[in-house]
Amino acid sequence: MKIIEQLETYAPLILRVGLASVFLYFGVSQLIRPEAFVGWLPAEAGLVPLTPRTLIVLNGAFETLFGTFLVLGLFTRISAFLLGGHLLMITFSIGLTEIGVRDFGLSIATLALACFKVAPLSLDAFFEKQLAGERMRTTSESQEEYPEEYPEQHQS
Repeated sequence: MKIIEQLETYAPLILRVGLASVFLYFGVSQLIRPEAFVGWLPAEAGLVPLTPRTLIVLNGAFETLFGTFLVLGLFTRISAFLLGGHLLMITFSIGLTEIGVRDFGLSIATLALACFKVAPLSLDAFFEKQLAGERMRTTSESQEEYPEEYPEQHQS
């Protein structure tokens, strides 16, 4: 049982890296060869005053940026929420096909990642720890500078 509990620590990391690899693969692919993805644009894309190539490049940049955030564990919740919602819209656009069902599963897994609190082994956790240390240091300095405001700390 102890091994299972230890593995729980790594679950968000495994999920984050696995999902990020999908978004990074497709994001970078769209940046390198946007013309290969133009056929996947829905008809509604014609309503946007941008060329199909530009839409693909913007989509690739979006997936690459937020996929990178997922790998790093930086802004994880918002990145997962945005990517999951984005992929869910793509899923509904594609419809009930093999690719649509796969993308539905990936979008739900990505949205589930947004539900985790700050997980260890991420930059989010690192910065949260740094911020907590800074708060403790600031509070300690305030207590030393203004002891009358913290009487419970200075009772004899």
